[in-house]
Amino acid sequence: MGYSEPRQFEPLLPSDPRNELATSAKEIARESARLSARAHPTTLARLRELLRAMNSYYSNRIEGQSTHPLNIERALKKDFSAQPDTARLQRIALAHLEAERQLETSADEPLTAAFTLQAHAAMYGRLSAEERTTPDGIVVAPGALRTQQVTVGRHLPPVPEALEKFLARYEEAYRGSTSAEARLIAIAAAHHRLAWIHPFVDGNGRATRLVTHRALSTISGGLWSICRGLARQRDDYYAGLRDADAPRRGDLDGRGNLSDEGLRRWCSFFLGICADQVGFMGRLLDLDAMKTRIFALVSFRAATLHVLKPEIALALHHVFAAGPVTRGEFKQLTGMSDRTGQRQLQALLADGLLESDSALGPVRFGMPLDALQFLFPDLYPEAATKPER
Repeated sequence: MGYSEPRQFEPLLPSDPRNELATSAKEIARESARLSARAHPTTLARLRELLRAMNSYYSNRIEGQSTHPLNIERALKKDFSAQPDTARLQRIALAHLEAERQLETSADEPLTAAFTLQAHAAMYGRLSAEERTTPDGIVVAPGALRTQQVTVGRHLPPVPEALEKFLARYEEAYRGSTSAEARLIAIAAAHHRLAWIHPFVDGNGRATRLVTHRALSTISGGLWSICRGLARQRDDYYAGLRDADAPRRGDLDGRGNLSDEGLRRWCSFFLGICADQVGFMGRLLDLDAMKTRIFALVSFRAATLHVLKPEIALALHHVFAAGPVTRGEFKQLTGMSDRTGQRQLQALLADGLLESDSALGPVRFGMPLDALQFLFPDLYPEAATKPER
């Protein structure tokens, strides 16, 4: 028999006797706020789109259902593989990506019961009945609470009849945190407790990460990825979730039914992932370091493609840092003749290192997948590999 009373998943927030969680959360919030000053808003908007595709890749990889980044890029252009299995994974990736985009525009508080259902529906409502059928033959209803008891490893989640009560207590505990550091700790704890409730028959991991991403977005600005961090430590991620499932381990382990120490360790792990991702993105977005990497990228392109000239690297770095420029301004920035500058401009547009919304419109910094190993090394290394079609 599963859990039936919300008091059975207390505590909902961990104790913090040495203030270690609060100190870590405060530093994460401070460093996150600095990221938005590292490049022009237009460049950061393009980076967010890249990270959204990356989030889809990593969240689905956690579930063992990822497809190659290039296949995700093709799916965004409605170019689906002729191989049924690959096309199915493309559609799953696209559903996650579009769900994340939709949820980012929602003004609703993320750490609520209603938003949890909305997150699940946003993804699974984009899949066909066949694509949301479990190996056991159950067709997953988008945004619908499960109506049967399930077992998740050694964990027996709440009985279906009690799910609404558990979600109501979850919402009561987590919504409305005031400070950024308190909110970060609440998000960390909520991630585990929502997974523990296991409200859906399938798709709980993806829905939980979508909720967590949206909850973090007011702090992260969409400029760092919890999914990337969790996927890169997948075994530790699952182990941490299991550890926080444990019952109270004696009189020194809090006063709730579940282990306070287990929840504190989980939150410490989660905040460590956040800190690592914030620091990683801060180093990648450092303007001096980016300048060096842009020069290396252009030098490599010039040597291998024999189209680009190394001199255009400085102009590209200007667009990264200062934002879109007119085509005439870009040619002036290169210091080349009008004719040579025009050829370089067209080559950069064809290569994807510059983007524009029209044939004569301003140009902005682009981030093609095959340039990421130079621009953002180790951010999305899978994008540099060759996929099977």
